Amino acid sequence: MKLDGPVVGWALAVAAVAAGYASYGWPGVALAVTVVMFWLLLQFNRAVRAMRAASGRPVGHVDNAVMLHARLNTDMRLLDVLKLTRSLGKRVSDEPETFRWQDANGDAVRVELRNGRLTAWSLERADAGTAPPQT
Repeated sequence: MKLDGPVVGWALAVAAVAAGYASYGWPGVALAVTVVMFWLLLQFNRAVRAMRAASGRPVGHVDNAVMLHARLNTDMRLLDVLKLTRSLGKRVSDEPETFRWQDANGDAVRVELRNGRLTAWSLERADAGTAPPQT
């Protein structure tokens, strides 16, 4: 069995509650639950900030596709990619989950995600004769 982030996170939360009870009884459980809830709120706030930043931009648009391609790494989460692009990607396919971002020059980056993690990406260069003029 492969241990993923959520499995490890919930195991740590249960361990914190158990350690709180073993050390301080019910006040320790209350403290552990408070810390776990604070951590969950921080993660939710992080996701909301990324979505808010992406909501003000056109879907599938990125400032520079070549720079985005250079900054991508294997195992990045979609939330991390959204932070880089500051835009929601155009969904290309569902299986594997594939998104595409294009810049003003016509260059595009295609990103494939499996289980919410970046597995593959490619840069699609526009032809020099068909690229729209730069503004």
